[in-house]
Amino acid sequence: MIGPMSGAIDFSGCRIVVIGDVMLDRYWFGDVSRISPEAPVPVVRVRRTEERLGGAANVARNSASLGAQSTLVGVIGDDEPGGRIEEMACALGIQVRLARDPGLPTTIKLRVIGRQQQLLRIDFENAPSENAIRSKLDTVREELARCDVVVLSDYGKGGLAQIGSVIELARAAGTRIIADPKGDDYERYRGVTVLTPNRAELREVVGAWRDEADLAARAMRLRSDLGIEYLLLTRSEEGMTLFGAGEPMHVPAQAREVYDVSGAGDTVVAVLAVMLAAGRPIEDAVRLANLAGGIVVGKLGTASVSPKELFG
Repeated sequence: MIGPMSGAIDFSGCRIVVIGDVMLDRYWFGDVSRISPEAPVPVVRVRRTEERLGGAANVARNSASLGAQSTLVGVIGDDEPGGRIEEMACALGIQVRLARDPGLPTTIKLRVIGRQQQLLRIDFENAPSENAIRSKLDTVREELARCDVVVLSDYGKGGLAQIGSVIELARAAGTRIIADPKGDDYERYRGVTVLTPNRAELREVVGAWRDEADLAARAMRLRSDLGIEYLLLTRSEEGMTLFGAGEPMHVPAQAREVYDVSGAGDTVVAVLAVMLAAGRPIEDAVRLANLAGGIVVGKLGTASVSPKELFG
């Protein structure tokens, strides 16, 4: 199905630790048949609800769905949504190492869906306390002793406030690090193995590029300045471009209808992680991640891919 990588890959021996912003995605599905008399907005009659793992938890879900040994490290609130995250993750075989912060409401993204279209998203979020974040470092030390790849899933919610210490610990342990970045302060990702910004995120840091040559020059300069081995730019309908020590490698997007891009980046970094943990070359990892990203954007909401979808 993917040329030289045809045939399923056994990821059962791969150990992935995902650290970052953990959240719960909630969906309210309903019908829209009229406009509210109170304001010019649609009225949604909710027919069913769903809950899915979001943020860093979705990365862990994706790596587990491929058969890898997945561990989730983060901070949640001491509340019902936090309990649901633990319950759902454990049911998927994910090892849960979550600190509970009694003063923190668990991050929730509530999406209202009408006629298979997202009408509204409501976010409930606050930054965790410094004590809760600091308490994760001992957990990170323990997990680094038995993992192959660390994924830093940064959604800008405060769960990676100690990211510098985490990277230092991982590098000292000789563990490869994949970081999915947020914001314009890329200095915080110094020393990671792979950085995976999308177009908008990279543009915020290096500025707008005129053409492919200008993009390559800016990306390579950033990679060199931060001591990053690889920079993988995800480009939506333009596919992906990998910048490393040699010539950039571009992988075209898979031709398919885009239904929902929610969580596609989570799937990409999860596939990269399991492929690197399995000892596969970064080029093969990018090709498979590109395929996986093309599959999940054809699904509604945050989703995962299965080995059957990737390998047939």
